Amino acid sequence: MIAFVRGQVAAVTLNSAVLEVGGVGLELMCTPGTLASLRPGHAATLPTSMVVREDSLTLFGFADEDEKQIFELVQTASGVGPKVAQAITAVLAPDDLRRAIASDDVKTLTRVPGIGQKGAQRIILELKDRIGVPTGGRSIGAHAGAAPWRDQVHQGLVGLGWPARDAEKAVESVSDLAGPSPDVPSLLRAALQSLSKA
Repeated sequence: MIAFVRGQVAAVTLNSAVLEVGGVGLELMCTPGTLASLRPGHAATLPTSMVVREDSLTLFGFADEDEKQIFELVQTASGVGPKVAQAITAVLAPDDLRRAIASDDVKTLTRVPGIGQKGAQRIILELKDRIGVPTGGRSIGAHAGAAPWRDQVHQGLVGLGWPARDAEKAVESVSDLAGPSPDVPSLLRAALQSLSKA
């Protein structure tokens, strides 16, 4: 098991980052919020979780240990695989997920692409006693504060499967929230909320 990866960011794509570790480029699948905090040419340390399948080995990278633990925990619920688990960590910060499960908030869970009402109820039922209480931790990549926030939010939405035209409308709908130092992960979550209401 690879617990974390530390190295120079060689590349950042819509849904992954490549970190150079000892001359080897490791591709890590990451949420848009985590990707927004990475800069090519800069050093980074990401907690990781390896998913082993018959035909593949996939390494997932996270903003912090809390996000990694949530990713691994939600996969213990019936019907939740790595793709849905990553969508959960993209849309909901760990404490937001804990609050949603603790308060039986099905509506919040169904904002995640790939989770319907029955799936949300099952996740709540199966994880309620194991997920714990909110820790007061930071939001995903809270210090990313990147200047080209519009592009990052747009790329994040497209990376999660939304059509480019819908993504553009969602970016416009959250532009008033950006302020002088935009918090990209929060803006991405707000954009996802506006899309789920549409």
